[in-house]
Amino acid sequence: MSWSLVFTDHYEKRALRFLKRHPELERQYLKTLQLLEANPFHPSLRLHRLSGRLADLHSVSINLSYRITMEFLIENQEIIPVDVGDHDTVYSIQLENSTG
Repeated sequence: MSWSLVFTDHYEKRALRFLKRHPELERQYLKTLQLLEANPFHPSLRLHRLSGRLADLHSVSINLSYRITMEFLIENQEIIPVDVGDHDTVYSIQLENSTG
């Protein structure tokens, strides 16, 4: 079963900013995206549904410090990345965006 990643312009800007700040993470970031397409349920991604105001989103780990939040559409086998960054950043930005 193959999944497809659907990148929005908004996410692409966030990802470029993230990689500019953390060029040392590019290989891990790209590996995470490849694994998401191949098998989003792979244990190393630590896929989990978020709660509270972020309950419509899921999160996967790039490493212990950095995450990708995303919409996870099982029906269409699509994954729409929403944000990338450290734990506090991706979750606080999502809270701000969902209230404003």
